[in-house]
Amino acid sequence: MSDRLLRVNAYTTLDLVDGRARGHEFAADAPGVVNVTAPREDPEHVTLQVELDDTAVDALPAHADEIDLSPAQARTLADALNSTADRVEAAQNDDDSV
Repeated sequence: MSDRLLRVNAYTTLDLVDGRARGHEFAADAPGVVNVTAPREDPEHVTLQVELDDTAVDALPAHADEIDLSPAQARTLADALNSTADRVEAAQNDDDSV
C-alpha cells in the first residue's frame, strides 16, 4: 500500500487482509489493514480501523475508516466475530468430510 494513512508495524492487528470496497456504482477488491487500538493514557474507547490499498480502488481517494466503540460494544463485536467464525469453521469442516 503506497500511501497508507494507518501505521502498520509489528503491533498491527491484521495486515494484508482481503478487503472489498462497495458503492452504488462500483465494487473493488483490494488488500487491506485492520487494526484495533485504544489511547495509551486514560482510554475511554476502543478504536477499530480499516484501510484498503488505495492503488486498487480507483473510485475512492486514499482514506481509512475508524469506529470508536465502548468496551461493551467491542465485546459484543468480539462475540459476534467468534460465533460467526465458529459457524464458518464448522461449515468448512463439513465440506472437508464429504
